[in-house]
Amino acid sequence: ERRIYEEQGLEKYVEYQQDNENVTLKPGPAFHFVKALEHVNARLLELYPDDEERFDIVLMTNNHAQVGVRLINSINHYGLTIERFCMTGGKSPIGYLTAYLTNLYLSADSEKVQEAIEAGIASATMFTANKDVAYSDTQLRVAFDGDAVLFSDESEQIVKEHGLDRFFEHEQLNENKPLAQGPLKGFLEDLGKLQKKFYAKNERLNCPIRTFLVTARSAASSGARVLKTLRSWGLEIDEALFLAGAPKGPILVKIRPHIFFDDQMFHIEGAQKLGTIAAHVPYGVAQKYHKSA
Repeated sequence: ERRIYEEQGLEKYVEYQQDNENVTLKPGPAFHFVKALEHVNARLLELYPDDEERFDIVLMTNNHAQVGVRLINSINHYGLTIERFCMTGGKSPIGYLTAYLTNLYLSADSEKVQEAIEAGIASATMFTANKDVAYSDTQLRVAFDGDAVLFSDESEQIVKEHGLDRFFEHEQLNENKPLAQGPLKGFLEDLGKLQKKFYAKNERLNCPIRTFLVTARSAASSGARVLKTLRSWGLEIDEALFLAGAPKGPILVKIRPHIFFDDQMFHIEGAQKLGTIAAHVPYGVAQKYHKSA
């Protein structure tokens, strides 16, 4: 469909979509993530039938309204519950994100994601995994990198500019000073709020949300500041994996997250190769080095 749009123009694209509106669209990289969100919503509805604090999924697209029928047919085919569409007819949907009080925006379009990040909205570019793996149907699993994702890029700047030894020294000196927040801190907070609703019903061991910190930091030399920062924010993370520079891909294969957020394309590509759906957060000092490379 994208190729028709780029090579033959908008009119042919819309005509093609209308002619094929009964042909189901194939799942994209966010498909399993959305399915897992909906499972959490179903569990919350069972436990709190009168409470509306659940995930609210909005389909944001710069498609024209005429394409909506195919999208609706595909959503119904897969049994998804996405009631809200925002179809902007060729204009960027970014301006609507604030109006929708968006906590997280995901797209395969890196330019839109960059625009959203610059507007202060947690956002990431999604990449399809290169292998098919089985995902949990009963637990939403979300993995986060630390620096420039959950936390600011303050410490990463020191690595890039002064090297690892200076970084270790800096982190130990500032162990009790919380790191500033990064773009995905708010989303971890949202997950934590929903987890607590399950804990309140004695469902901690059966909670359908699990969070992971997967960081290249070393536990002994720079891990304490990260854990103390999370504690100072009043946030829990279920599992923290300090890899001390080892590749993240093999660990992510074991975790099998529905989505893994990282600010460095090197880690995104490594995760992709081994079958993890990864999302690039274009934030912080690593972007400058990535662009120059």
